[in-house]
Amino acid sequence: MPDIQFIDTTLRDGQQSLWALNMRTSMMLPALEAMDDAGFEAIEFFVPIVQMKKMIRDLGEDPWQWLKLGVRKARKTPLRLHGGYKGGLKKVPECVSQLLVKKVVEHGINVTRTSNSWNDFEIMRDEVEGLRKLGMATVVNLIYTVSPRHTDEYFVQRAKDAASLKPYRICFKDVGGLLTPERLRELLPKVQKAVGKVVLEFHCHCNNGLGPLNVLEAVKLGITHVHTGIPPLANGSAQPSVFNVAKNLRVLGYQPDIREELLLPVTEHFTRIARSEGFTIGAPQEYDASLYQSQIPGGMISNLRYQLAKVGMEDRLDETLVEAARVRAEFGYPIMVTPLSQFVGTQAAINVIVGERYRQVTDETIQYALGYWGKEAVQVMAPDVREKILDRARAKELKAEEPPQLSLKEVRQKFGEQLTDEELILRTYIDSEAVEIARRAKTPVGQLSSREPLMQLVQGLTRQTDKKVISFSRPGLSLNLRH
Repeated sequence: MPDIQFIDTTLRDGQQSLWALNMRTSMMLPALEAMDDAGFEAIEFFVPIVQMKKMIRDLGEDPWQWLKLGVRKARKTPLRLHGGYKGGLKKVPECVSQLLVKKVVEHGINVTRTSNSWNDFEIMRDEVEGLRKLGMATVVNLIYTVSPRHTDEYFVQRAKDAASLKPYRICFKDVGGLLTPERLRELLPKVQKAVGKVVLEFHCHCNNGLGPLNVLEAVKLGITHVHTGIPPLANGSAQPSVFNVAKNLRVLGYQPDIREELLLPVTEHFTRIARSEGFTIGAPQEYDASLYQSQIPGGMISNLRYQLAKVGMEDRLDETLVEAARVRAEFGYPIMVTPLSQFVGTQAAINVIVGERYRQVTDETIQYALGYWGKEAVQVMAPDVREKILDRARAKELKAEEPPQLSLKEVRQKFGEQLTDEELILRTYIDSEAVEIARRAKTPVGQLSSREPLMQLVQGLTRQTDKKVISFSRPGLSLNLRH
């Protein structure tokens, strides 16, 4: 049987799904050093736009330090970017998005995994070629979803479209945790035939408790590259545990190309952090048939609950999820992935809060109906709902707007010639305050634990240059360090 290669998602999708990207650079660094020795084929590491905003606004950190310090730690294992330079929740000049990719490549990351939220691979053609010219190979996501119009024929054709881009690889991605072993046995062989010689990766979430079984089934069907996470940043709404998958594959006679025993300290490290910070510890989910109705991603449930709580209607979450299923159907069954899932979920919450469907709509809902976030939306929306959304003055205003495509020179003139490339990216994607926060941020140092070997602990303590006096004690030992 062939060796099975593992792509790790702990530092990207794991923490995005379970910790809402609240992992600090100091928490990441010690783990990455241990992960680098375990034999992963790759480690997904950096999701620039959302991670940058989170680190600046909530953590007060310079997100470029995450990138710069991380690539120094990973000497053996390739790190991956997540995302391209088109799409997202905010339209910015494409030249700035390309500059971001260029900076990531300069730091040594040259593979990314990215999507089009409609599986529109013709739209992606220019982006994949553009990424290639910037030095970035692309793993193209073929996103799985469930709806009356997402048939086997749909996925076969989209798989052929994806393969025609000649990407580095294609990733069959179950972002909603909707697949079952039975559905995989039915659909995956057809997708494999459609992509031809392009290598397929398999990525799934555990929202419905079936992720670990689906990985095993995918391997039985011939997949040799699978995505897993390291507990406590596995299971829950994230990916299956590397320990569970590797153990079960060995029982089935496969050869997992991973030394998971080297990852035990990583689990201990992140579990300790989760307990001290009050972060979620991923656990297996129970099967929930209602997931197939709303298909709201796990990471969005907390946001919906927050929106409803702000207006004293948190008890109407279940009603909002039912409304989300209805909105999704009227929107033409978009794939529930960023940004489309946010549009559906937010509009559903507004409908419940206001008490009248579509009396109030977001700008994004109007833009969706105009085809601003994908031309397919215009073709598949319920005509009466689309007409109701666009029958307002704001729709006429947005239709007349043409997002400017400034040159990089014009962006620099607008925001400041004195900004570095990294600062210009932060200024464009976030705001001027982001630049100041990044400038003030201290250089992170890996978090230390008193459970580390003594010499390693002492060496680490001596690197804490921002502290003048450090005291440490345990039975039979007292240590005082002064800078």
